[in-house]
Amino acid sequence: MIRNDWTIEEIQDIYNTPLLDLIYRAAGVHRQYNETGEVQVCTLLSIKTGGCPEDCAYCPQAARYNTGVGVQALMKKEEVLEYAAKAKAAGSTRFCMGAAWREVRDNKDFDRVLDMVRGVNEMGMEVCCTLGMLNEDQAKKLADAGLHAYNHNLDTSSEYYGEIISTRTYNDRLTTLDNVRKAGVTVCCGGIIGLGETHSDRIKMLHTLSTMAQHPESVPINALVRIAGTPLANNPKVDTWDMVRMIATARILMPRTMVRLSAGRAEMSQAEQALCFMAGANSIFAGEKLLTTPNPSFEEDNMMFELLGLKPREAFKEEKELAGIQ
Repeated sequence: MIRNDWTIEEIQDIYNTPLLDLIYRAAGVHRQYNETGEVQVCTLLSIKTGGCPEDCAYCPQAARYNTGVGVQALMKKEEVLEYAAKAKAAGSTRFCMGAAWREVRDNKDFDRVLDMVRGVNEMGMEVCCTLGMLNEDQAKKLADAGLHAYNHNLDTSSEYYGEIISTRTYNDRLTTLDNVRKAGVTVCCGGIIGLGETHSDRIKMLHTLSTMAQHPESVPINALVRIAGTPLANNPKVDTWDMVRMIATARILMPRTMVRLSAGRAEMSQAEQALCFMAGANSIFAGEKLLTTPNPSFEEDNMMFELLGLKPREAFKEEKELAGIQ
């Protein structure tokens, strides 16, 4: 049964289960609700890079940090569609466009993004955007242009959030997610571990996600990528077992959600990634960069898929199945 009424205590008990038992339980839930040999392959492109006015302590694109990331203006539609075509040819079925904005503004740049969304949608790919905060009208415009998903991560618990970001509130993020839902766009929302948070903060973040009226269709679990020049550059490397524990707990709490093994994958071996897939991960970002941070290449991922017997999930699979039932 899909539940939206999990308690903090229940999640804590799941999260603290001995690891091998936790993986076993999560693998069973995954097998019950999903095709375990199938992985959603997504590609993320930074269409406008750097110069962001926010102060997210992990982000190399914040203007206030000296990280070596230069400011690049919004890309041209033709360049974006060319990149999307290459991603599709390499096996990606979802294409996500990220812009280093605090919020979407109703201007010519937003009009250009809407045009990009239409263009990628016409290619038969699921289109995702992560552009910062959105109001209801902007979310509706994106939906009308063919947007399939909108990414807006919570990052951490509401209690720890202020230690990482001061330029927007936790409620600002929740409001954007509500606006996305109202527009009929699917929600992609997860968080980052390794920010200096406690295990309790991780549990509270999973509680917020799993008690939403409708679970996010995608939940990215990110390991902090430590970038020189950011306040968190000297944080310790995230332990793989912590990633496995987060993925397994997320899978049990949100059985039908695409749980994405996201940032930090470049520092993981194939064996470590295989454990994450066993624990319930069924989505990855492919391509050599996640916005501005390193990621395994398409070739490396294809080799891993072949070794593990995985295949890319087709685009719009759930929508096609629902149409078939009706």
